[in-house]
Amino acid sequence: MSAPSARRPRRAVLSVPASEPHKIAKALAAPVDEVVVDLEDAVAVNEKDAGRGNVVALVGREHGLLAVRVNAVGTPWYEADVLACVGNPAVDSIVVPKAEDPQALRGLADRLDELEAGTGRAVPLEVQALVESPSGVHHAVQIAAASDRVAALILGYADLSASMGRRVEASWQFAQDAVLLAARLAGAQAIDGPQLTIADDEPLATAATTAEALGFDGKWVIHPAQVGTVQRAFTPSDDEAAEAAEIVAVLEAAAAEGRGALQWRGRMLDEAVAVRARRTLGRTTPEREDQQ
Repeated sequence: MSAPSARRPRRAVLSVPASEPHKIAKALAAPVDEVVVDLEDAVAVNEKDAGRGNVVALVGREHGLLAVRVNAVGTPWYEADVLACVGNPAVDSIVVPKAEDPQALRGLADRLDELEAGTGRAVPLEVQALVESPSGVHHAVQIAAASDRVAALILGYADLSASMGRRVEASWQFAQDAVLLAARLAGAQAIDGPQLTIADDEPLATAATTAEALGFDGKWVIHPAQVGTVQRAFTPSDDEAAEAAEIVAVLEAAAAEGRGALQWRGRMLDEAVAVRARRTLGRTTPEREDQQ
């Protein structure tokens, strides 16, 4: 199982409807870490088949990840959605909505094993679990640990707000902490849900910086105009990245000499500091990583 810092970053994640090809094309060209093509809530029932056809036709992104949010387990469209994802090598991961049953995720992992073996798919699909119900929050630890395929937990505010009768603008730190803890225990990424607006404004910036301070790896957005603000909130500065790289190098050199904790520039360095430094490096841009 990969640690979050070893995975490709998901700082800003742009969700677009699978039924709108022009929005998909615009999203695929956007400077965003991941695009999620949504077959679930963003697509009307009478457009599900057309949306799935657009998923089949998706092309890979030169930079960044491509995910598909399938319809929920047990719906009439779920199996066909999964088949479409397996059959398209451009798709990196499946986002499972309304995740609250660890057994369902284990069942999906087994089904993917079977389908990928049958199709000869070279790169296994990752799974991202969208936690958006009281039961999902309650079972977050088991959901994150359901399969090695689980790469990320995503906190979904709209459905969680509706099911709890709690205003969206209320504090959700209890749910954020639950999802973050579960993700870290499983070595997965923790992704904050979107602001339910399309504005690039101060509330968006505040929500992004707050989520980053809490420990999240990224945040969903629902409009391309929001990408830059969220991407910046989760991207270390040049100074932060340089210091993190130096800390990792110093500790690796010390380990090679049989030393653990050591003093460095008036600070004590140990493995806990190294973990944070590696996470910082995991959120750098691909261009910066190439320079290190």
